[in-house]
Amino acid sequence: MEEINPMELLRSNLSRVRIPEPTNRIYKQECCLSFDSPRSEGGLFVDMNTFLAFGKDHVVWNYEKTGNPVYLHIKQMKKLVSEDRPLKKPTLLAIGIDGGFDNNEQEYEETHNIVILPSYVTLPFPSVELPEKVRLAVDAILMAEGAERKEQVAAWTADKKQISAYAMELLQIGNVAVPPSGWKCAKCDKTENLWLNLTDGMILCGRKNWDGTGGNNHAVEHYKETGYPLAVKLGTITSDLEAADVFSYPEDDSVIDPHLAEHLAYFGIDFSSLQKTEMTTAERELDQNTNFDWNRIQESGQDVEPIFGPGYTGLVNLGNSCYMAATMQVVFSTQSFCRRYYMNQSLKMAFETAPADPTVDLNMQLTKLAHGLLSGKYSLPSSEKDGTAEPPVKDTKEGTATPPVKDAKQEGIPPRMFKAVIAASHPEFSTMRQQDALEFFLHFIDQVERSNSAKPELDPSRSFKFGVEERILCSSGKVAYNKRLDYILSLNIPLHEATNKQELEAFNKIKAGKMSEGKDVSSDEIVRPRVPLEACLANFAAPEEIRDFYSSALKAKTTALKTAGLTSFPDYLVLHMRKFVMEAGWVPKKLDVYIDVPDIIDISHMRSKGLQPGEELLPEAAPEGEAESSQPIADEAIVAQLASMGFNQLHCQKAAINTSNAGVEEAMNWLLSHMDDPDIDAPISHGAKGTEASVDQSAVDTLVSFGFQEEIARMALKASGGDIEKATDWIFNNPNASAASAMDTNTSSNSTPTPVDAGLPDGGGRYRLFGIVSHIGTSTQCGHYVAHILKDGRWVIFNDAKVAASINPPKDMGYLYFFERING
Repeated sequence: MEEINPMELLRSNLSRVRIPEPTNRIYKQECCLSFDSPRSEGGLFVDMNTFLAFGKDHVVWNYEKTGNPVYLHIKQMKKLVSEDRPLKKPTLLAIGIDGGFDNNEQEYEETHNIVILPSYVTLPFPSVELPEKVRLAVDAILMAEGAERKEQVAAWTADKKQISAYAMELLQIGNVAVPPSGWKCAKCDKTENLWLNLTDGMILCGRKNWDGTGGNNHAVEHYKETGYPLAVKLGTITSDLEAADVFSYPEDDSVIDPHLAEHLAYFGIDFSSLQKTEMTTAERELDQNTNFDWNRIQESGQDVEPIFGPGYTGLVNLGNSCYMAATMQVVFSTQSFCRRYYMNQSLKMAFETAPADPTVDLNMQLTKLAHGLLSGKYSLPSSEKDGTAEPPVKDTKEGTATPPVKDAKQEGIPPRMFKAVIAASHPEFSTMRQQDALEFFLHFIDQVERSNSAKPELDPSRSFKFGVEERILCSSGKVAYNKRLDYILSLNIPLHEATNKQELEAFNKIKAGKMSEGKDVSSDEIVRPRVPLEACLANFAAPEEIRDFYSSALKAKTTALKTAGLTSFPDYLVLHMRKFVMEAGWVPKKLDVYIDVPDIIDISHMRSKGLQPGEELLPEAAPEGEAESSQPIADEAIVAQLASMGFNQLHCQKAAINTSNAGVEEAMNWLLSHMDDPDIDAPISHGAKGTEASVDQSAVDTLVSFGFQEEIARMALKASGGDIEKATDWIFNNPNASAASAMDTNTSSNSTPTPVDAGLPDGGGRYRLFGIVSHIGTSTQCGHYVAHILKDGRWVIFNDAKVAASINPPKDMGYLYFFERING
């Protein structure tokens, strides 16, 4: 057979080579299907038509799928660098980008070749003999910033303050002289969270929080009255004026005032003499992120043994991404997610069903992440300096491996593409800011459910789903039942149930005495409340009084009792401890409390019993001719308080009604969760007559053919004006919707599955603790998350890329607790 000339072969495939345009996304740092990189043994192959990158084991799949034969092969080899090279001073709060912290990374030498599949014919680059089109294409690829890098840099710099357009020609009036201390709001007695208006020198308090704490809105109200745009937060001004908090009301953001010194001087303020008394938001975040509480959660003082092998792969911190890393480590420790994205789905299967760009496909990126975490391919020890290490020693436990030296470590895998996909529909998770692990878990589960909607039997998120039933007992003796679906059981922490009350009282006396002497209490002296988990579970199920509940039986407002229980027990039960409360400035503050959590819990007593013999349901609606309906009337006091915070009046009424007038906090939580509902602006209907006839039965049948329940389909069509597409969106946006959600009283007994929980996993109520996500820091907006997971009979700490055997897992300090049902 005549040997093909490589150059001629390349020329014959020039039509499959594209010169990238500025708008093209170019991947050249990581394989789209695995975590292979140019530093991997086989290097990286960049498709010169789609600009997607593939590792050596996966590039042939792309060739088979697309027919694209020409690739740029990039290989990086370690370069010897002097160990005493000087470090650059950082100018940006970031790692590994220009101006950021120098993480002293190993430098690499990069080589390039043109490779033609399927025979892997290779031509060197650069070479003047290559066709001009190929040379231009390769130059453009190499000079372009990689898509992975672009997203990282964009996220880091997204929060950079901009110069205010109002600062350049700011009008200043009046002859106000502002004193250097002793500030107080000009319209109330507030002495904290004070803002100086830079136009007229008025000192006014900040915004009021939803629960009435914080300021009294005087600063923002002053702007609405006068239009004076800029204000600076008193207590944050020092000689470093760039660190001061300046807020622009018309731009609704923190900004830079380049003339702040002049603007302050107008009011007689010598900024060089001011001592900062309040930390700026950025400083507080940096302080929490660089000075972690290296206590039991981190096990930092322990001589922990690193672990390597399948299931023991760390995740690189992409910049405040620990909330995601800790959550995903626990999620992929469940059988349901392991089976769906690892055991039952290969990388090739996921790639074959993925769209043209696999980087934007959640199924593909979840499969990639699962194989990266569970295969053990990337969980290998590497020496800190030269990347060499002794071979790992096989452990006796299911093929895991431990290193021969305790200071060995692994590099971990960077979940960039997964983060980009999962955050695409959520603006907060796409930033580099710290996030709430609970919010991320719920968002992640919602996205997984949507991606598996075509084949719900494959949906692994169902293993977390369970039904909740609320029973409302009216003073008439009649009852109503509400049902919903949920993925987490959120528990209040009853501090009054602490088991160490005597120690707490003694500590508070010591603390009061030291404070009166101007002394601080040392960390060794601090005593925290200890609350049993059983008390938190009991608090969830305890009767709760509902005032001003409208009874359709009495046709009047009355007081009712609400109790809650579970209609099904999931395979995996997630308990969320409500450790965060709102403090001034809408900043969540964490309760300093220990939760005593046993290894095994039994929640069998929490199963809802459903409608019992002899119970009489509240009427669904008032008799004809009555003005009132069985639906409760919105409590005007609750509505007024919500409306005073700037919420829409109709939305406030719906929030009060849908929470049975339980209180402002409950209504606020409902409102924040339903702001994007398609029917949020629909008028409140107090009559049910005639609504059934308004729904087109053919539209109902269409939705039923999609796999939705008929009751849900009718609700969605009513809320969406009969539009099938909008109704489908409504169903996905309201996963907790059920035929019972609007006070449906057609409740059957517990012997018959109800539509709300039909088909859900169910079993006994005994559970074993297997995962803990703990939080270090004062709020969800800062700090650090760590996961501890029970694997192969021992607890393991997953701290970003660090994976090691846990010596003392912090079972009493968890934020999220993951339990697995004990069968049999």
